[in-house]
Amino acid sequence: MAQKIIAADGSVYVKKKPFYLRWWFITLVILVLLGGCASMMGGGSSKSTSASASSSSAAADSSSATTEASQKTGTESSPVAGAESNAKQNDNSVPTEYKSALKKAESYSRTMHMSKQRIYDQLTSEFEKFTPEAAQYAVDNMKADWNANALESAKSYQKTMNMSPEAIRSQLTSSVEGFTEEEADYAVSHLS
Repeated sequence: MAQKIIAADGSVYVKKKPFYLRWWFITLVILVLLGGCASMMGGGSSKSTSASASSSSAAADSSSATTEASQKTGTESSPVAGAESNAKQNDNSVPTEYKSALKKAESYSRTMHMSKQRIYDQLTSEFEKFTPEAAQYAVDNMKADWNANALESAKSYQKTMNMSPEAIRSQLTSSVEGFTEEEADYAVSHLS
């Protein structure tokens, strides 16, 4: 709101609020800040947090679906092993779904320190709904340090749940976490 000021010579001046104190500017700043915070959060973190709680049931679903698919084709394959031909495709021939799955997988690895198996299970879960082929492409082509992910998960268990090294090793190699024995051994041996 403008404020009227009477000068010494009797003339009337109108003093306006600076632009940064006006309601429209404050609203604009709040919207920009909210948008920035939302983009830094990654967009799907609340969905992935609730999804990780049900990853054990999704793991059973995806492994049974993989077994059914391999029985139809007459081959046996692990959901994490194989798919070497997908890794050799050049970038232009890679479907958009595969690229999206790869980005999501790298996000899970970077922010939640998931294992290769757990990322595969999460990508093929009812929440993410990527095809098994796209999820396989993602875990085969992503850049991740699985030992570091296992170590970060182990540190989290040690800090928040005060677990013993053997309990941590058991948890890391469980069907929920899905780390390999070697990754769990690395994590437990490097705990401080």
